Amino acid sequence: MPLDDREAHTHFDMIIQEYNHKGIFEFEAGGSIDDLKVVYHTSHHKFSGQKVIWICHALTANSDPSDWWPELVGPGKLFDTEKYFIVCANMLGSAYGSSGPSQVRRSSGRPYYFDFPEITVRDIVRANILVREHLGIAAIDLMVGGSIGGFQSVEWCIMEPSVIRKAVFIACNARVTPWLTAYNESQRLALEADSTFRECGSLKGGEAGLRSARSIALISYRSYEGYNCTQDEKSDDTLFAEKSASYQRYQGKKLSDRFDAYSYYYLSRSVDSHNVGRGRGGVDNALAAIKADCTVVGIDSDALFPIQEQRYLAEHIPGARFYGITSRFGHDGFLLENDQLSLIISPLADGLETAAPDRAELKSGNH
Repeated sequence: MPLDDREAHTHFDMIIQEYNHKGIFEFEAGGSIDDLKVVYHTSHHKFSGQKVIWICHALTANSDPSDWWPELVGPGKLFDTEKYFIVCANMLGSAYGSSGPSQVRRSSGRPYYFDFPEITVRDIVRANILVREHLGIAAIDLMVGGSIGGFQSVEWCIMEPSVIRKAVFIACNARVTPWLTAYNESQRLALEADSTFRECGSLKGGEAGLRSARSIALISYRSYEGYNCTQDEKSDDTLFAEKSASYQRYQGKKLSDRFDAYSYYYLSRSVDSHNVGRGRGGVDNALAAIKADCTVVGIDSDALFPIQEQRYLAEHIPGARFYGITSRFGHDGFLLENDQLSLIISPLADGLETAAPDRAELKSGNH
């Protein structure tokens, strides 16, 4: 999600690391690779028994949460990088180093492009679980995710119910809606409309399509009030409205400068795989299996994930609590309304010092 219209913040430098899987990684929708790589960031070089906070990132973010959540992640902040062992793993399919279509294939020396297997949210979580096991983490004391990061968090709580002690799901749901899929397909159509996208001549293929796709997505991330208060034409004599148009072009280029169309396409498809009820007897049955102490947060102006979807999660997860926050900025409020989020999450983070269970009592579930 775009992080525009914000002041620059000094952020704590988390440590970038890389996990290389030895063996075959099978994908839920079919296919496999033998060179799985997951890039991740941690707050310390090694895990040595600290309380663990695992942050799951959103669609085009990277695995350094101090970069895109600088007000919340760092020394002395909500997610205290000195006090806790904080981890964030880059999603499969991303352009930031983890395995995906932009990864250079050993056999050819070229990116996978469309030869990479399709990725589901469960694949992303399974890769994250491999990182957890690699780090020697038996239990995650607090898991936090917003948007598709929330998808990962909900899935993970179902896949490893005894590993996650507390979880916060922000601006997400239990199953992708037709509304969200329509937005995703519209963005993919924009990619396909760029004749360079299917040529696969370089990772700059589909660049114009990516800019258009980002413009479409941005509208879904924000709100009527948000646009009208930040992109208002100040002059009473404006002939053609331009400010908002310029903003869309700027945001499109901003993404295409740091991301590639192939990674975007694959991540978009992974969003459409989201369905916690698949193979589990339906959504309600799957949510009922969650054992973590869950907090669900919705945003009153979120048109992409309307607040009733978070209420549904809270009503169907045993013991879950629901909180609503107010924002002029729609879905992007989960990146911007830091004070409201801190009020909700602070008691959970502070409580890790006294309320976390003995790790010896926690056993990994099936995945």
